[in-house]
Amino acid sequence: MDEKCLSDLRTQFPLLQQLTALDEVFWVNPNIETFESGIKKCTISEEDVRDAEKRLERFAPYIVSAFPDTKSTNGIIESPLVNIPSMKKSLESDYQKSLRGELLLKCDSHLPISGSIKARGGIYEVLKHAEKLALQHNLITLEDDYSIFDSDRFRDFFSRYSIVVGSTGNLGLSIGIMSAKLGFNVTVHMSSDAKEWKKDLLRSKNVNVIEYEADYSKAVEEGRKQAAVDPSCYFVDDENSKDLFLGYSVAASRLDKQLKELKITVDENHPLFVYLPCGVGGGPGGVAFGLKLMFRDHVHCFFAEPTHSPSMLLGLMTGLHDQISVQEIGIDNK
Repeated sequence: MDEKCLSDLRTQFPLLQQLTALDEVFWVNPNIETFESGIKKCTISEEDVRDAEKRLERFAPYIVSAFPDTKSTNGIIESPLVNIPSMKKSLESDYQKSLRGELLLKCDSHLPISGSIKARGGIYEVLKHAEKLALQHNLITLEDDYSIFDSDRFRDFFSRYSIVVGSTGNLGLSIGIMSAKLGFNVTVHMSSDAKEWKKDLLRSKNVNVIEYEADYSKAVEEGRKQAAVDPSCYFVDDENSKDLFLGYSVAASRLDKQLKELKITVDENHPLFVYLPCGVGGGPGGVAFGLKLMFRDHVHCFFAEPTHSPSMLLGLMTGLHDQISVQEIGIDNK
C-alpha cells in the first residue's frame, strides 16, 4: 500500500494512530446490522450448521472409541461453562463499577483431543473429509455405526490420502492429531511463532512438521502449494474454509443448552455479551455466526485481539478486510 493511501486511511480512521502506537483501544462497529438484514447476505444457513451438528453426532461413537477420554461426553467434543465470580469481583474492584448479571467462562481451552477452540473446526473438517471419502468408496452408509472408522481397514484406506494445513500451532494440533489417528498422511506447515511443544507433540503422533522463519501467512501459502500438485492431497484452508467455519458455529447450540441448564435466559431484557479471543478471525467468526443464528439481536459479540496483531479490527474498521495487513500500518504482528 502506498504512502498516500495510508495517509488517507489515517485521516479517515484516527484510531489507526493508536493502533500503530500499540495502545489498547475499544471499537464498536458503526456498520453493524440487525440479524434480519445481515442474514439475507449470508451464503451459509442455519441448515448448514444443523448438518454439521448431525455429522459430529454420527462420528461420536468413533470419537469415543479412538479417544477414550471423551467417554464422559459420549464422544461429543465439548467444554464446560463455569461461573467465575472471583474474576467478576476483581473487575468490579479495578473499574469501580458494579457489573450486572453473571460472568461465565466457556472453557474451550479444555476441549478434548487438542485443547483449544480449534478442536471444534479443525477436527470437524477432517471428519467431514473422511466421511466423504468413505461414502464415495462405499465403505459406509450414513446409517452405520461410525466406530468402524477406528479399525485397520479404514486406517489402511486413509493412508492412501494426505491432508495438509498451515498453522501457528492450535489448528495444526487439531488437524494433525485427528488426521493421523484416522490414518491419513498429514503435513503441518508451521510459522515461526508456533510453540516448540506443539511441534514436538505433532511429531510424536507421526505428523510431518515443516517450519518457517516467516509468519502464519507463509505457512498457509506453502501448504496450499503442496496440496495443489497432489490430487490425493486435501488442503485445510484456514483463511477460506467453510467447513472450519461451520465446525466452530456448532458451539452456539451447545452453549444454549448449557445456559438453559443454569436457568439463564437470553432475550431482549437479558442480553448476552460474548468476548472472543481473536487471531485472524475464523474461530471467533464461526462462533459469533452460530451465536447470531441462535440468539439473533440479543447477543453482542466482541473480538479481543493482541495489540501487536489487531487484524480483525483493522480489516473491519477500514472495510478492506484481508486486503490490508497490520504490517502495512507499522505493526510487527508478533
